[in-house]
Amino acid sequence: MYPTLKDFVDKIFIVDTTLRDGEQTAGVVFANQEKIHIAKMLDEIGVNQIEAGIPAMGGAEKEAIKSIVNLGLKASIMAWNRAVIEDIKNSIDCGVDAVAISISTSDIHIKHKLKSSREDVLDSMSKAVEFAKSKGLYVSANAEDASRSEMDFLIKFAERARECGADRLRFCDTLGILDPFETFSKIKTIRDSVGIDIEMHTHNDFGMATANALAGVRGGARYVGVTVNGLGERAGNAALEEVVMALKIIHNIDLGFKTKKFIEICEYVANASSRQIPIWKTIVGANIFAHESGIHADGVLKNPTTYEAFSPDEVGLVRQIIIGKHSGSAAIKSKFNQFGIELSKEETKLILENVRNMSIQLKRPLFDKELMYIYNDVQKILNKGANLAV
Repeated sequence: MYPTLKDFVDKIFIVDTTLRDGEQTAGVVFANQEKIHIAKMLDEIGVNQIEAGIPAMGGAEKEAIKSIVNLGLKASIMAWNRAVIEDIKNSIDCGVDAVAISISTSDIHIKHKLKSSREDVLDSMSKAVEFAKSKGLYVSANAEDASRSEMDFLIKFAERARECGADRLRFCDTLGILDPFETFSKIKTIRDSVGIDIEMHTHNDFGMATANALAGVRGGARYVGVTVNGLGERAGNAALEEVVMALKIIHNIDLGFKTKKFIEICEYVANASSRQIPIWKTIVGANIFAHESGIHADGVLKNPTTYEAFSPDEVGLVRQIIIGKHSGSAAIKSKFNQFGIELSKEETKLILENVRNMSIQLKRPLFDKELMYIYNDVQKILNKGANLAV
């Protein structure tokens, strides 16, 4: 039997970074009250750890993080830091119980961004981790651009982080350049070599953030970094709703999340970030449970599992049978049943012909009112025909 994710990890933790990496999306700014409300919602649905922001920014950012800490949420509250002692002092001042200490590990970043050396990277990370641990904090040592880092150095970085007391390594696919096969191989290599807990932090530049996150879990990672709606820099991050539902439905791993509230938090974050949810968006898009094709609609009306991987109410949505160019007889009859009208075979045929013609002319599905106009026109035609027959 093919092994499942349960065979690779005993427990999976969700780390949400909507309030940090999500807000780093170009053009996105959350008001402090929005950050507080999002934190409450994340905690309510079941997120294990919330990365609340960057205290070193000071001002309103620091005040928002303090306010989130003071909410007394069940979730751990983490702050993001450079590998700089002063950054960590700012995090301690906010009262967080966990810190992410981030520094680049790829040679291209070390040379061109940090203008430093591998040894300096190790030293900076070590000092920062040791300082944070001396203050009783949970520590994630973040390997930025890990996916482009030389494996021997990445293992050395992870070993040093563990020796200094880091609780986990955050593996960052900063440019989203990995595919799931590479991800699995890299994470398994680090896990087997070092034994440190690993968090997946995947970006979506090539559309594989969620797939890479799950591949990392198969490789032995127990933590998955996500954002609501996949918000994040450039093409975004692995989406909270995608990861949780993929684990639940595809891999039969129920993390106990209140998934019925997904549409509520996704819509709130969309509005707060001024980024509308595309209708084709996975899990929470309006079209996920909208059926127009005659074959699909007929199947769903007979048994929803024919074309739905899970019930729409699991994520707070409802099923829609869309009437338009591609509709079939079953959908037409079902729709008019909702209006309390039982159509004959002849009525169904005529209505369907008119629906397809009007949908092509308008280049869209039809509204209920338009369907009733068609119904009334069909009745006139049929009544006229009946009168002529008499």
